[in-house]
Amino acid sequence: MTPAQLGLLGATFLASAVEIVETFTILLAMGLTRGWRSTIAGAISAAVVLVVVTAFAGYTLLRFIPESLLQLVIGSLLLIFGLQWLRKAILRAAGRKALHDEDAIYAEEAAAGRAAAARSFLGLDWFAFVVSFKGVLLEGLEVVFIVLTFGLGAGDLPLAALGAVLAVIPVAILAFLVRGPLSRVPENRIKIVVGLLLTTFGTFWSIEGLGLFAGDQESLAWPFGDLILGIVLVGWIVTARCLIVIMRRAPTETAHLAVDQVP
Repeated sequence: MTPAQLGLLGATFLASAVEIVETFTILLAMGLTRGWRSTIAGAISAAVVLVVVTAFAGYTLLRFIPESLLQLVIGSLLLIFGLQWLRKAILRAAGRKALHDEDAIYAEEAAAGRAAAARSFLGLDWFAFVVSFKGVLLEGLEVVFIVLTFGLGAGDLPLAALGAVLAVIPVAILAFLVRGPLSRVPENRIKIVVGLLLTTFGTFWSIEGLGLFAGDQESLAWPFGDLILGIVLVGWIVTARCLIVIMRRAPTETAHLAVDQVP
């Protein structure tokens, strides 16, 4: 595999794993408090919707949008999305934002499940179905977005989808072994890695897409090709590390101002 393909597979794998862990917490809370039948039905229904959305959106974008425009749009969206992940990860690493706590989220969802009134529809517990459907759909849409942007930007949608599918395996094994919230998964560390990868590829493809404004409208070529990804990644790592140091040392108001000014 090329460095770009390895980065593509790793980014979709890690991003999907984080979202799957968060989805599992919701499903576990609903399954244990409201019943597994309705919980699984809601999850499967949402998964079907996500598959249809991914297939339709991928086909439409590939068929009707020129390559340079696709790279510019996808690169810009990925850069914006990646900076959001990176910003939150920086704030958490600097102690300016609470760490993601699966145990607390599980307790909150379980309490809501126990408190909700019983209501059936088509033989299913409606509360469990809706919460499970919503949880899988919302978390899954982020996975779909990442798979589509990475897959279309790299011209390898199957590889991006493979990364997302492979992420299910370790999470499922952990879920089976732990049989509880996956609070020991280092989500916050994974998120900063994902944020760095998203911003790196977003920068790479958005610059390539600027070729849209050239006379031939062909994508711009980076010097050294895909190898430049490593240099861009190092640049973002250094930027993130500097911001974390600033956040830790600066007063609260100054720290938030600094991270808000990330380019």
